[in-house]
Amino acid sequence: MSATDVRPTRSTASARPSRPVRSPAARLASAAASGAVRVFLVLAGLFWLLPTVGLLLSSLRSPSDIAASGWWEVFAAPARLTTENYAHLLANDTITGSLLNTVLITVPATLLVLVIGSFAGYAFAWLEFPGRDWWFLGVVALLVVPVQVALVPVSKLFGVVGLFETTAGVVLFHTAFGLPFAIFLLRNFFAEIPRELLEAARLDGAGEIRLFTRVVLPLGGPAIASLGIFQFLWVWNDMLIALIFADSQSPPITVALQQQVRQFGNNVDVLAPGAFLSMVVPLVVFFAFQRQFASGVMAGAVK
Repeated sequence: MSATDVRPTRSTASARPSRPVRSPAARLASAAASGAVRVFLVLAGLFWLLPTVGLLLSSLRSPSDIAASGWWEVFAAPARLTTENYAHLLANDTITGSLLNTVLITVPATLLVLVIGSFAGYAFAWLEFPGRDWWFLGVVALLVVPVQVALVPVSKLFGVVGLFETTAGVVLFHTAFGLPFAIFLLRNFFAEIPRELLEAARLDGAGEIRLFTRVVLPLGGPAIASLGIFQFLWVWNDMLIALIFADSQSPPITVALQQQVRQFGNNVDVLAPGAFLSMVVPLVVFFAFQRQFASGVMAGAVK
């Protein structure tokens, strides 16, 4: 008997797993549930964006309109929107200078944390040196130290070495308090890289520097990008450290906006567009690197 004459018997046919037959009511309920979840997520996203939209519309209204009614009244008279507030903002040397000072603080503080944290994370993950585990435990212990505890001693130290009320002092403070989390995060991420991959690179003659730059950094790109976003947002939106350590004559944007508050009212024509601009920059950075951020989060979840 040839193979073509073989026919599946009833027993073999019954052994095959059969797909569960879903009733029309079950399929309708599943579709309704998924649709309800989507509607809920859209509504939650719109609700989350509501303050941002309100701030944007307020920044496009005149001070008299802001004092007379809420920002939602703009839909009744959209022709009253104006860009004069932004023109006044750009003419304000204090605000424009504070934006530049914020960039001069945020960019170095973020890059230093990424560079030093990457090297230290690789060292703690793959290099052997005396007391490595104890040093790493010390780094983990620094994660629980609040910023407020270090304000007074660091202020005295900066006063002695001449870094108080300087941009360099603010950058060093942010870098010092950002490194423990950076080292902890990157060390755990780098430690998940397969050892066989690193050993193969070493057999090909790659040194530690070449191994770090050609193998570890490309694989750790998502984690480094996620860390960079967190550090950038933290430094850009910080007000406490800037209020204490930054130069009062050239403050960052958060302190400059706080200084615009008048004794008997708010300088709304400057505060609204200034606050919106200070919010737009972190949003642009986040959306520019959102793919790397999502990859880093998912990679950490899988590992």
